[in-house]
Amino acid sequence: MDILRTPDERFLNLAGYFFAPHYVELDGLRAHYVDEGPPNAPVVLMLHGEPTWSYLYRAMVPELTRANLRAIVPDLIGFGRSDKLVRREEYSYEFHVATIHRFIDALDLRDVTLFAQDWGGLIGLRVVGERPDRFARVVAANTFLPTGDRPPTDAFLRWRDYSQSTPAFRPGRIVRGGCQRLVSESVMAAYDAPFPDERYLAGARAFPMLVPVGPDDPGSEPNRAAWEVLRLWEKPFLTLFADSDPITAGADRYFQRHVPGALGQPHKTIAAAGHFIQEDAGSELGALVAAFVQGNATPHRT
Repeated sequence: MDILRTPDERFLNLAGYFFAPHYVELDGLRAHYVDEGPPNAPVVLMLHGEPTWSYLYRAMVPELTRANLRAIVPDLIGFGRSDKLVRREEYSYEFHVATIHRFIDALDLRDVTLFAQDWGGLIGLRVVGERPDRFARVVAANTFLPTGDRPPTDAFLRWRDYSQSTPAFRPGRIVRGGCQRLVSESVMAAYDAPFPDERYLAGARAFPMLVPVGPDDPGSEPNRAAWEVLRLWEKPFLTLFADSDPITAGADRYFQRHVPGALGQPHKTIAAAGHFIQEDAGSELGALVAAFVQGNATPHRT
């Protein structure tokens, strides 16, 4: 594998991001993660999507640690401070799922609350379906688990076309375009920080083409198997979706209808928020997730 590692100086003095870096090796690749809060506290595992990184969760993490929860946010391979593969063809849906499996095993995470947005849900919900014993709760936010059995939205197809055709793939501008609140230049620069040049963007460029859009796509059958688990999932399942996200609009109602654990939970539509809901309403989301964990408490292994 040809591997790139973003220079550490790219991550100095980022706006609002003050977390110490942690690293774990996964099959020869260095993965970065944020790990804040008491080490024996209930774990909230937060997975980012495209084209973001753990920076997206900088406002949620303090809310969780104030509630005596352990907040863990890995950077997917190809993103953030994690290693980046140079060749696009080395990225696959299965690769990302397998990496999160290995991450959970490496840290021996149990009784996990998953918070998943965008590709964080495509990956995280698959992992829940394959390792349900490791998870105590799920929070889905602006995400879905597609099987390709239903046609994708026009908004997604437009995004996919743009991601492949634009000569200047700028994560900061993409995040700004997917938010309802004003995103400052310094915040945009932080989203750009992991990607000094086009060579580092193979993972971000690859992601849109990995979403199952037809019934025979590589991820379709494994996702159907995960849905069989989710349709029987009776542990707490919460949806926190934005009111202004054309990509995932309506997926929250689908989860609420088809996942038994969603019954009776305090689902909420976040006002004045876009696709990158953590950027628009991070503190509110953190408080809601903390309340969800505390309201559905289970005995925790120490």
